[in-house]
Amino acid sequence: MLSYVAGWFGWIGECFLCQRPSTKGLSNANTISPVCLDSNKIGSETVIVKSGRRICGAGGALADTPLNQDKTYFEIKVQASGIWGVGVASRDVCLDKPPLGSCTNSWQLRHDGTCWHANEPMSTLSIVPSEGDIIGVTFDHVQLQFYVNGKLADGCVASNLHTLVYPCFYVDDGAIIDVNFEKFYYEPPQGYSCIMKEQDML
Repeated sequence: MLSYVAGWFGWIGECFLCQRPSTKGLSNANTISPVCLDSNKIGSETVIVKSGRRICGAGGALADTPLNQDKTYFEIKVQASGIWGVGVASRDVCLDKPPLGSCTNSWQLRHDGTCWHANEPMSTLSIVPSEGDIIGVTFDHVQLQFYVNGKLADGCVASNLHTLVYPCFYVDDGAIIDVNFEKFYYEPPQGYSCIMKEQDML
């Protein structure tokens, strides 16, 4: 029990001590209202810090804004390696037990470069991400695609996805990821933009 508690506090310490990505040199997206991780939609052992921009601990989290636009883009930075994932999921997804992508309402890129949905591998990216990499995500309600350090990684995890979904992330085994919804390391692909809240779309 003591070792478990010590390990848990170790995760917390790393969450706070690990430096936040510098915004120097990052491109500015046309964001009007901030989007962040939803503290009400996280796993029981998930930890959210850095003003809703960092996820650590063990479990998943959703963003607070659904993907209503035609074409959206967001990013993560892998701050510490371990078990992690990024993708999209519906509001009722279970966030307590990583890895996600094992149910019918989540579509996830896992840390090993495989893309999962309904507990089945859908594809494997041509570029396997590692610690320090920037993972870009594009979603247009037809395809969910991933970019590694600005380069499109062949392989998509979703096709003709006709349900309301949110950006979804998970970590375990010491992984830490930062999410970027506005100040991007790489320009979104042509036609894609940052996530906007409904009042900003009016």
